Amino acid sequence: MIIVMKQGATPEAIEEVKKIVREAGYTPHDLSGEMRTVIAAVGDGRDKSRLESMESLKYVEKVVPILRPYKLASREVKKEDTIIKVGDVSIGGKHIAVMAGPCSVEGEEQITSIARDVKAAGAGILRGGAYKPRTSPYSFQGMEKEGLELLKKAKDATGLPIVTEIMDSREIDLICKYSDILQIGARNMQNFSLLKLVGQVKKPVLLKRGLANTVQEFLMSAEYILSEGNKEVMLCERGIRTFETATRNTLDLSCIPVLKELTHLPIITDPSHGTGYWQFVSSMSKASVAAGTDGLMIEVHNRPEVAFSDGAQSLKPKKFDQMMKELRPVAVAVGRTI
Repeated sequence: MIIVMKQGATPEAIEEVKKIVREAGYTPHDLSGEMRTVIAAVGDGRDKSRLESMESLKYVEKVVPILRPYKLASREVKKEDTIIKVGDVSIGGKHIAVMAGPCSVEGEEQITSIARDVKAAGAGILRGGAYKPRTSPYSFQGMEKEGLELLKKAKDATGLPIVTEIMDSREIDLICKYSDILQIGARNMQNFSLLKLVGQVKKPVLLKRGLANTVQEFLMSAEYILSEGNKEVMLCERGIRTFETATRNTLDLSCIPVLKELTHLPIITDPSHGTGYWQFVSSMSKASVAAGTDGLMIEVHNRPEVAFSDGAQSLKPKKFDQMMKELRPVAVAVGRTI
């Protein structure tokens, strides 16, 4: 249920409503806007009648049921788009945020050089993996803590905020010390204990869609994070597994307008993983912008031919710079900037 307070409702009235919500066995989530307060009552559906009867309170305008199973992620709860601020970058507004960098941190010169290149081309956030989930246990698994320290050095040199992946709850304190955005990878999209944990920290979360998950399952995973109190969640489409073998994955561009209709959360597109080949990244980035994405996550490497991971899908800095130039008129055509 969502309880819409009347305009001008006092803090005392709002607290009284939250108290009633708790007594009914629900958890209140404050969704205050500029004009009025909305309180989402989230729970298992017990004692609905008590919530419905709150319409009789003089400071309550109406009580509306939430029909979607993902309550806090739904546009039924919040009509306006969520905008997440990371440093000077806004994610979810008119400006399309670009996150760029290598799949894996491989050394100080490598990550700092790439950070400078992507910033010069217009990227606002540096991506880089310190902990790497790999299909083979014999593949490069990342530089771990040293990788985080090198990301921090690249941030200090360029001013770019950092997004990096967390794979294990034991790493959360360490990664939070260095990273501005916590990334939940596709393989962990339904690691519900990890989702709950990142829902309890005050860091934006970039949640990647699982390899074979539906849009509803994607949103339910976001709901785990939101239900723990973290309202700063971004949804990342990174390609799903289908019968097609011409590309690494199938980039589901149609999920962008679908998600825009269903949720207020920002949508990020990762055409690097979505296609698996650098030569397709630019065209799929343009298509993503045209479809309404709020951000792009692009893999960039200065020597992809010797990259420790995902070299085949990484753009060289000059190619990335050219792509950014080509993206700008596309963004303008749909009323956005990049």
